[in-house]
Amino acid sequence: MADLVWDLFIQHKLSEEAAHWMAILAMEQYAHFLADGTGARLTRYIRRPHSECPAVEILLPYQAMQEDDFGLEHNWSYTSDSVAMLVAFRLGSALIKATDVDGVIFEGEVQEELCASSLVGKESCIDQGTLCLLQGLCRGGSIWVLNGTDPQQFVSALRGGRGGTIIR
Repeated sequence: MADLVWDLFIQHKLSEEAAHWMAILAMEQYAHFLADGTGARLTRYIRRPHSECPAVEILLPYQAMQEDDFGLEHNWSYTSDSVAMLVAFRLGSALIKATDVDGVIFEGEVQEELCASSLVGKESCIDQGTLCLLQGLCRGGSIWVLNGTDPQQFVSALRGGRGGTIIR
């Protein structure tokens, strides 16, 4: 859905401001897609689920970001990963990024841990905005990049606390 916004941005020369909010709305549509038929609840609030009634909640980010986008820059360097980083940081949680790679490849091999500064200006599975956030507003936060293509391997990595790459 965000790719469609990108195409519109290029074809119709949209402003980065308009494209930013359209991309946030695309994230909101994707949240509905993820929640459909799963039993997950949709929420407009950045908060931890109530402990007496644990359930998976999926954030509808548009309203939350309209109220307070934490000074997030409105350009294509900041993607849904950046929004997720801001939300995780605000909740005091590490961000886990499930992707299709085993971790961040740096200097020819998957690294167990990296500083965000070492990836600035380099192509990786982490957007440049998220790297900037980890060095600034979200200093002290982290993102754990794990391969999510095999559910059993993913759960095993989560339970064992091993695998992938941690970026601080």
